[in-house]
Amino acid sequence: MNREPDFLENLRAEFSSFRTWLDRAIVLGYAVLAGLFVVGFTLAAEWAFGLFERLYHAQPWAVLIWTPLATAGIVAITRRWFPAASGSGIPQVKAALDDELPPPERSRFASLRLTLAKIVLGTASFAAGLSVGREGPSVQVAAGVMQHARRWLSPRTTIDARALLVAGGAAGIAGAFNAPLAGVVFAIEELVGRLEARASGVVIAAIVLAGLVAVSAFGNFSYFGRIQVPRLGWDIAGPGLGVALACGVAGGVFSRLMIASLTNAPQRLTRLRARAPVRFAAVCGLLVAAMGLASGGATFGAGSEAVKQMLAGHDELTPVYTLLKFIATWVTAWSGVPGGIFAPSLSIGAGIGDAVASAAGQGLGPALIAMGMAGFLAAVTQAPLTAFIIVMEMVDGHAMVLSLMACAMLASLVSRMISRPLYEALAEHMVAAVVRPEPVPPPVAAVAAEPPAAAVESAPEPSPEPPPPAGPHSAKER
Repeated sequence: MNREPDFLENLRAEFSSFRTWLDRAIVLGYAVLAGLFVVGFTLAAEWAFGLFERLYHAQPWAVLIWTPLATAGIVAITRRWFPAASGSGIPQVKAALDDELPPPERSRFASLRLTLAKIVLGTASFAAGLSVGREGPSVQVAAGVMQHARRWLSPRTTIDARALLVAGGAAGIAGAFNAPLAGVVFAIEELVGRLEARASGVVIAAIVLAGLVAVSAFGNFSYFGRIQVPRLGWDIAGPGLGVALACGVAGGVFSRLMIASLTNAPQRLTRLRARAPVRFAAVCGLLVAAMGLASGGATFGAGSEAVKQMLAGHDELTPVYTLLKFIATWVTAWSGVPGGIFAPSLSIGAGIGDAVASAAGQGLGPALIAMGMAGFLAAVTQAPLTAFIIVMEMVDGHAMVLSLMACAMLASLVSRMISRPLYEALAEHMVAAVVRPEPVPPPVAAVAAEPPAAAVESAPEPSPEPPPPAGPHSAKER
């Protein structure tokens, strides 16, 4: 028979252990610190891209030199000292949470050292003008900060390393997008699949505190402002279906290209990158610079400003821009620089929605643009709940929850027919590289020094030694 809980008894038990409350205070302090790191990364990234824009407007052709050189330098430093800082950061956190990875190896993918490296190198990627976002890297930044709290907790604490990683990743999304609800859904849908009861308190606390830090720094506002949504009826069904299908196909192709490029399969796509990674990065930087010049600078950076202008009705993204942004984002990620794809994906999806809206011509521009953002992000990540909630909170689009949800779900379903989940595939590749490393071939000199087996087998047997010459005694005997 279950006994009703005794309030006074539970209260006494809660306050009886000073060490328990100290552990909680340490975690809360690190949650605030994670929010500060995300805010600092945001400010540094915006400042760095502002420097690049001044260079571009002053000397447009100079980016053909600056971007390749900066990209090569970033990749050289990343590969030499911080290889786990390459790319988005979300696959690294998923890899650190993988059950197959030994616990001592978690610091390989999330640590305070990697957090600092991610901020510096990610900021440099913005200064180079590459097509990157800061939201994915913010997940690894905040997770590395929260992971560091483990060393100060008591040995008997119930707060484990996995809970800290999940809390950090969720806080990174919430702080970067100013979308706390998206942080919770991201933790459940993308990182762990389900949120355990004992970890939920840590996750919620980290999201709240990191979100408060972001709100204190930037204000409580929607990232893309508040869109003007017309009264939606059946007239949006056809164009909306077109946006969902186009985003699903484009996002599936993008995800498949990313997996093929970053997991060394097939080899013919990555042979040049493996042979000369720094020179390959320079070529990628040159391509990004050329596409930026061809698009009038629209494909540089995350693309957030272009989306804001489009949602406000002041600008229009042509299909050529959308295609160039698609290629620039893929090439940037392929180069190996630290940088995310969340914001560029939103920009690409907005371009798809804008193209369908222009073809439909029914005054549905803002609604279809928002649906394109949710659809393409859901198709790339195959996390539809996270995608539509992020977009809903970023555009204050509560009036079109059902439209965003339907577009994200359908686009994700189409994408699954084309590609595996992007972050899951990249995380599995990272874990396999640690748990099941490929055998290293012997050096060429060592191989040359050893005779081949066939030669050893076919070598003639040494002839027996000749008998000793006959001495004088032998001659006399004869």
